[in-house]
Amino acid sequence: MSKLRLGVMISGTGTNLQALIDACETADYPAEIVVVISNRPGVMGLERAKKAGIPAICIDHKDYDEREVFEDAIHDALTDHKVQLVCLAGFMRLLTPGFVNRWRDRMINIHPSLLPSYKGLHTHDRAIEDGVRFAGCTIHYVRAEMDNGPILMQAAVPIANNETPDSLAAKIHTYEHRMYPAAVKLIAEGKVRVSANMVVFSDDVEMPAEGLIGPVA
Repeated sequence: MSKLRLGVMISGTGTNLQALIDACETADYPAEIVVVISNRPGVMGLERAKKAGIPAICIDHKDYDEREVFEDAIHDALTDHKVQLVCLAGFMRLLTPGFVNRWRDRMINIHPSLLPSYKGLHTHDRAIEDGVRFAGCTIHYVRAEMDNGPILMQAAVPIANNETPDSLAAKIHTYEHRMYPAAVKLIAEGKVRVSANMVVFSDDVEMPAEGLIGPVA
């Protein structure tokens, strides 16, 4: 069976990209990265791709006067490489509805909060300031509205008494790096589909049996 062809879009260091690279290097993993695209030149994520022998392209948004023209260049690069699923992995540019709709149900994103809570930036700071007991991360299909779309996978991470934004980010990153390859695997194996604004799973996808209580009661 042919592997699902991934295009990964980044803006920075690419730690989630690296998690996907590592997964794709496993012989029985059902997906492969065929191109990595960054909107910023010289970032570590591009070097990660090159080191892994993956085509790495910089399409600098500063070179374009119009967002639509910038996104057309990205779309052309993705289609040239016959990408089947776009993975946003720290891509820090808002995408227009036109681009999102061209890749509807074929583009996913990872966000460092339990959506729909804490959309946007500074998610860890805001969660700590609000005194919530759990933070986390979410992988979702992308819609035109910021940090919105059918939710595919989430991880809930407890917030410690002495938590800082940096320490919380570090904890959540470990879950992001486990989740992204797992979510892509579910898609590649045909175990998920989007129905209206929800993700529907096949019967053999296992769900957690118990919830979490924090603080420990």
